[in-house]
Amino acid sequence: MPRWDRIAEKRMRKAEREGQLSGLEGEGKPLPQRPGDAFIDAGEALGARIMAEAGVLPREVELKKRMLALQEAYAAETDPEKRRAIMAELAEVQMRHEMEAEARRKFLRG
Repeated sequence: MPRWDRIAEKRMRKAEREGQLSGLEGEGKPLPQRPGDAFIDAGEALGARIMAEAGVLPREVELKKRMLALQEAYAAETDPEKRRAIMAELAEVQMRHEMEAEARRKFLRG
């Protein structure tokens, strides 16, 4: 079975010799601090970074933003009928968020 770390190291050294790693954005600067990334799988973090650089949000993130907005709307609302409607929508969005998260976990497990 191939050692992926050795293959990756070999390819990086080759790219370095060929000058493909020179002049890249951020060269010579410290890496950005991302303490939360320490608890994320490397492949998942890479996928998230690629999507972020492309300006695309995963459906799971969009739903999380909607949940937060609904929670704020619920806290600000005083009309009991409107609060019930907001809570119903919030429950729906939370359920869809959990479904998206579970689908992502299953996909990553292979």
